[in-house]
Amino acid sequence: MSSKNYRYIYGPVSSWRLGSSLGIDPISQVRKVCTIDCIYCQIGKTRSLTYERKNFIPVREVIEELDSLPNLKVDYITFSGRGEPTLAKNLGQMIKAVKKIRREKIAVLTNSSLMHREDVREDLFSADFVVAKLDAHSQDIFEKVNRPLGKIKFNTILEAIKNFKRIFKGKLALQIMFIEENKKYAFEIAQIAKEIGPQEVQINTPLRPCGVEPLQKKELANIKDYFAGLNTVSVYEISKKNIKPISDKDTLVRRGKIR
Repeated sequence: MSSKNYRYIYGPVSSWRLGSSLGIDPISQVRKVCTIDCIYCQIGKTRSLTYERKNFIPVREVIEELDSLPNLKVDYITFSGRGEPTLAKNLGQMIKAVKKIRREKIAVLTNSSLMHREDVREDLFSADFVVAKLDAHSQDIFEKVNRPLGKIKFNTILEAIKNFKRIFKGKLALQIMFIEENKKYAFEIAQIAKEIGPQEVQINTPLRPCGVEPLQKKELANIKDYFAGLNTVSVYEISKKNIKPISDKDTLVRRGKIR
C-alpha cells in the first residue's frame, strides 16, 4: 500500500472481531515486551517479561505517522502490537491525541494483567472498545496457560475486570483462548464470564502457527454452548476480511513470522 517504513502503525490487527482495523503498537520493541508469556502466543516467547510501565515511544511520533498515512477506510484504530499495550505509560495520551485527528473508534487489546491499576484503568476509559483476555478460572490454570510474572494473581485480574466493567462507558469484550490445557474448564470460565457480563465474548483457538495445536471446530462449538445467554461468537464462525497491511514486513514481524 505504501513504500514508507512505518515503525508504529500496521494492519490488520489480530482481533478478528474488529473488522477493518488500523493497528498501533505503543511498545514497538524488537523483542516482545509483556507481563505474561502465553504458551500459545504467535509472536513467540516473551524475552522481556515485566510489569513496569514506561514510555516506549513518543506520542508525537505516532501522530506524525498517522498524519502521513494514505487515505484509509477502517472501522477501528486499535492499540495492540508486539506485547502488552498497557505497559505504555503514555497510552492514554496516545488515545486522546489520536481522537483529536481521527474519527474512527478506538479499541485496545489487553491481557488484563494491569487492569487493577488506577492509572491503567484511566487510560482504558479513554477507549471506545476494550478487549480483555480471560483464559482461566484459577491461579493454577492461569499459570499453566498464560505463564505470568510471579506477582500477577488471577483473582486480582478477575476483580479488576469486574470493577472496570461497572464503570466503563464503552464496550467490553472478553477474549478467551481455548486450548488443550484449559478446555475442560470451559464451564467454569463461562460462569465467570456471566458474572462479569461483557457486551461480547470472543471464543478463540490458535489458528495461526504457534506452540500449541488448535481445538477442532466441533470442540469449540461445544464450548460455546456453555456461554449461552451471552453475546458469544466463535473464531470458526467469522468470515475474515481480506485486508492489506500498510506494511507487510512490520505486520509479519508483529506476528512472529520474521525477526
